[in-house]
Amino acid sequence: MKRPLAYITAAWSGNNGRDTKQAAKYCRAVYDAGFSPVCPMLYLPLFLNDAIPEEHKSGVDIGRDFLRRSHVLVVCGSGISEDVKNDIATAGRLNITATTLDGILTVKAQGRGKRDDSC
Repeated sequence: MKRPLAYITAAWSGNNGRDTKQAAKYCRAVYDAGFSPVCPMLYLPLFLNDAIPEEHKSGVDIGRDFLRRSHVLVVCGSGISEDVKNDIATAGRLNITATTLDGILTVKAQGRGKRDDSC
């Protein structure tokens, strides 16, 4: 089964270790829901230095490219940062569905439950 790409975004804390662990948890949940997660937070910091303006811009460009190729934007966590707002706006311009992790998990859970034919 081919899984649709799901771009993962969140208001990251700035603590690389904590953010990486959280990103991995988000990706696992999205994977379990039937998607192929795409999360630049998991790998871009391995080779790009965000403190260098040119590399920061490259990271933004790489992330936008992955978002363009994705079928859905998944907003994770409870906070909304400027980066998350930008991801949501970009998804909107590209007609990419934006949802929350809770939204994806709710739909997945409903798919396992009793069928409701009232709709």
